[in-house]
Amino acid sequence: MTGMIDTKTKDNECGLLPYPIILAANKGDPEAMNYVILHYGSYMTSLSMRKLYDERGNTYWGIDVDTHDRLRSKLMQGILAFKI
Repeated sequence: MTGMIDTKTKDNECGLLPYPIILAANKGDPEAMNYVILHYGSYMTSLSMRKLYDERGNTYWGIDVDTHDRLRSKLMQGILAFKI
């Protein structure tokens, strides 16, 4: 897997993951899977934002860790189950 990650390629201009990364992640390569998770990390974080309350009842926006973990788990399951 080392050497396959090139984020500056012309194919990556639209923010798409390179095919070799998807293929390696689908086959269970942990480095490729980590790259995919990092690629979608900010999107999962934005989907996990919730209005939370502290112990004094004040509201603030924060990451719902359970939602974030579920999204990451579903992404990993989807990658491994994807038919190539």
